[in-house]
Amino acid sequence: MMKSIVCQQPGELKFLKSEKPQPKAGEVLLKIRAIGVCGTDIHAYGGNQPFFSYPRVLGHELSGEIVDTGEGVELPVGKPAYVIPYLECGICVACRAGKTNCCTNIEVIGVHRDGGMCEYLCLPASHVVITEGVPFDQLAVVECLAIGAHAVRRGNISKDDTVMVLGAGPIGLGAAQFAKITGAKTFIADVNDGRLSFAKREMNIDAVVDCKGDVKAQLETLTGGEYPTVIIDCTGNPKAMESTFGWLAHGGTLVFVSVVNADISFNDPEFHKRETTLKGSRNATKEDFEHVVACLSNGSAKSTCMVTHKTDFDAFPEVFPEWVKPETGVVKAVIEIN
Repeated sequence: MMKSIVCQQPGELKFLKSEKPQPKAGEVLLKIRAIGVCGTDIHAYGGNQPFFSYPRVLGHELSGEIVDTGEGVELPVGKPAYVIPYLECGICVACRAGKTNCCTNIEVIGVHRDGGMCEYLCLPASHVVITEGVPFDQLAVVECLAIGAHAVRRGNISKDDTVMVLGAGPIGLGAAQFAKITGAKTFIADVNDGRLSFAKREMNIDAVVDCKGDVKAQLETLTGGEYPTVIIDCTGNPKAMESTFGWLAHGGTLVFVSVVNADISFNDPEFHKRETTLKGSRNATKEDFEHVVACLSNGSAKSTCMVTHKTDFDAFPEVFPEWVKPETGVVKAVIEIN
């Protein structure tokens, strides 16, 4: 038998006991060792997550140990691994173009199907990546960082760019890190003074922008009136997303990582005169995951400092309602299963 944590309905987490799964052909059985708590989990718990139905076992930021394999799988038992949680069909128009992150039939574990807030999970071997030398708690943050890395890749960011990342949560902090790795001048913007201080102290950000003030005036000063060439939005706030159209350099690019249950509108003359490029950024690809792990391994990216809160598996349903409160100061939280 094993235990899972189920979000029964918004605001309700409960333990469920079930049979330990057995891997089918092409699958591995992973003993889950660490689970990153994501904004997706928070929104699901709050009842405002798109693409979601209840009840659901949450959790898609996962690391663990391979304990069994199904027929046809050659991965060695006993090795640590992280999970790529986006299960693509492999045959649709997006998959054929290599864009598995936006597959037309995508299933994200913990969203479209039950996830990894459990003691054991069967997964396709193709989505379990052995990585030695990186602790389980850091491997559980790889998926979060990969989303930020993918957003940077979507923005085609280079050392010649000036980038503003809007939103200093875990995804925004990841995007800012990988923008800096390209050599770009990088700002991060938020309303939370603690998050801004954290970003400046831990992430070597070039400047912070206080969204409680006049953002456009601050950007004008920081850029000599030219404004950022790339803005990456990670706020999930429709008004903030709409504001970015007026904060961008002429010829610049907007990348929307956020997904909200709302219509986004903008002033067409402002959009047109800049020849603005607007891009969505969804999930990440295997290449992004590999880039993140390489950067963690060589020390150019950080994950340890982002993990500000930890708990063990049995205590999570009790502590999670506190963690979702902004005053708790959570940057990134991780559940550990020993």
